[in-house]
Amino acid sequence: MRKVIGMGETIMDIIFHGEQPTAAVPGGSSFNSIISIGRAGIPAIFLGETGRDEVGRRIAAFLRANHVDDSFLRMRDDIQSAVSLAFLDERNDAHYMFYKQPPHSLPGFAPPAITADDIVQFGSYYAINPHIRQQVRLFLEQARQKQAILYYDLNYRRTYADRVAELLPAIQENFRLADIVRGSVDDFEVMYGLRDAEEIYHRHIAPFCPLFICTCGAEDIVLCTPTGTARFEVPPVHTVSTIGAGDNFNAGFIYGLVRYDIRRNCLPALSDENWKRLIDCGRRFSANVCASIYNSIDMDFGQQMADEWHGNPA
Repeated sequence: MRKVIGMGETIMDIIFHGEQPTAAVPGGSSFNSIISIGRAGIPAIFLGETGRDEVGRRIAAFLRANHVDDSFLRMRDDIQSAVSLAFLDERNDAHYMFYKQPPHSLPGFAPPAITADDIVQFGSYYAINPHIRQQVRLFLEQARQKQAILYYDLNYRRTYADRVAELLPAIQENFRLADIVRGSVDDFEVMYGLRDAEEIYHRHIAPFCPLFICTCGAEDIVLCTPTGTARFEVPPVHTVSTIGAGDNFNAGFIYGLVRYDIRRNCLPALSDENWKRLIDCGRRFSANVCASIYNSIDMDFGQQMADEWHGNPA
């Protein structure tokens, strides 16, 4: 059976609504996605680092409790587990303060085995961190050689706005390795000063990767391919928190790749109907997570998605 590997940071999100914290939830961009994928019944592995401390132990236990293989979560004595403070504003959008030590090495890095049509989701600073870039790149290159689908979620935060020139070569290399690139207009505004999806695609994505999905909160999702552009409305949803909205769009899209048995060799000529199916899965996952304070889809929705998948395999 195909599996999904999520690679990236781990963090404990402490969420404030008003003056007081209301929840503490394990997170990280790829982490949030892989939890939702595990809850939806798809074989899932997380590849990353955390400290050998109480936060790290809770993160590992959370993976296992949500049907995600934590064998490749490295608990390290030389780093402390990361923590973030997430402050929800009047629109329930989150603003963050981060307390973390990005890894400066990956001693003994041993990623999971890859088979054809597995899916690797990667992104955020973990995928471009200069200190670990060589090992991350080698893993991605090996996954590509094995004919896995590589899904790159840029997730470029304003924290790194003054390092664009330094980090851009690694980002472009990730574009080249990826089969699908997903980013938000906020990412590209920080990097390029642009918010128009088609301009972003033609100037900065298409030279490296032919398939691009651009999200913009509650505004239309834009799909750009060599054959043209398509726009998909985002249905209105009562939003409790936008934390994890993009991460769970990724999870839903990846779930759709597995549910509808879309293989790597299908992507260049994917039909309009299949693109609609994939985007719809992403929208459903994202809407579910926006309706709660948590970072991933809820258990009941995950079970519903698992039931739909097994009842409707294609």
